[in-house]
Amino acid sequence: MTEQAVFQIDQADNVATALQALVPGAAAAHGDPSQPSVAVTEEIPAGHKLALRDIAPGENIVKYGVVIGCATKEIKTGQWVHLHNMKSLYDARSSSMDVVTGAPTDTHYE
Repeated sequence: MTEQAVFQIDQADNVATALQALVPGAAAAHGDPSQPSVAVTEEIPAGHKLALRDIAPGENIVKYGVVIGCATKEIKTGQWVHLHNMKSLYDARSSSMDVVTGAPTDTHYE
């Protein structure tokens, strides 16, 4: 099996991006990592975020060295960070989007 890998854009980030679909186990950190690896605790789709450290409810999610959202519940190190446990600060509708597809769930078409 190829070594799992994540990419941390800035050392100030508290999330990294999965460079491939991840499964529980170690993942090497690339980019500008604050640590050489992280323990993945659940399956995470490619291109999605995972927590590099514990993140408390209401705490900012930092990627690119800037705040991109905030946690809506406790997020443990190695967990998937997405619409089920954070909300975007760029899109007011982010909390009403499907966690897998990103499609709005608050709009119904007839």
